Amino acid sequence: MKLCAVQETRSDENNTVYFLSKSLRNPNDDCENQVANFITRPLAAIVTNFVRRSPILSALSILCALAALMSGCAPRPDAPIQLTKATNIPMTETSVPKDREIATFAGGCFWCTEAIFQDLKGVDKVVSGYTGGKVPNPSYEQVCNGSTGYAEATQITFDPKVISFRDLLHIFFTTHNPTTLNQQGADRGTQYRSGIFYNSEAQKQVAQEVIAEITKERLYDDPIVTEVTGFTNFYSAESYHQNYYKDNPNQGYCSAVIAPKVAKFRDHYRALLKP
Repeated sequence: MKLCAVQETRSDENNTVYFLSKSLRNPNDDCENQVANFITRPLAAIVTNFVRRSPILSALSILCALAALMSGCAPRPDAPIQLTKATNIPMTETSVPKDREIATFAGGCFWCTEAIFQDLKGVDKVVSGYTGGKVPNPSYEQVCNGSTGYAEATQITFDPKVISFRDLLHIFFTTHNPTTLNQQGADRGTQYRSGIFYNSEAQKQVAQEVIAEITKERLYDDPIVTEVTGFTNFYSAESYHQNYYKDNPNQGYCSAVIAPKVAKFRDHYRALLKP
């Protein structure tokens, strides 16, 4: 039976972030399926990231990525859960304009989530960036290696008189898969985890209520694994990541992955879209 090492993040009431490493296995998978998943899913992730992230990727980089994936998922005995306290978590302050609120969501690739929330009435600004990590001012490359604790995220400035935090949450939960741990489609790693980083106790309560509602309504067959944790930090991503879909609609990942997702979102939430 194949075992895969994954990393999760947790925080306590003092916003101290813990990094949790453990082994997971699926007892319902037979050996053949596990071997197939072991081979095809990492390869799919590499191909997608090749198209999405870099037009020029050396053969050596591919081999290194494959070696890392294979070593992380190699069979080994059940490993105990190890909880390591991350000290000196960098804190950032967010400037909130008068009569506005801030929402910070992680739902996989921020190119996708940015493109969705930009279209909503009442949304003033959407910034792609990194949240929930343990080093100051991370680069994209640092976040991609999965060791910083950061998630790709969007920070949304909105007018609560026009669109509520609850409305944003419903859109958030219906435009990504909140049931896959550290994964959205072929994008795999803690940087692609699903998360709500609340800025107030009121936001925390609404998030918990919406998750309870969705669970009760059985919108998804599998349990929701979205992280709900207090906001600690947010760093804007590099300038070329901002407004990416609108500036690069013909880029391969944009046309193949983001465009169909945005079209489905616009059709479903037509009444909430900007003119």
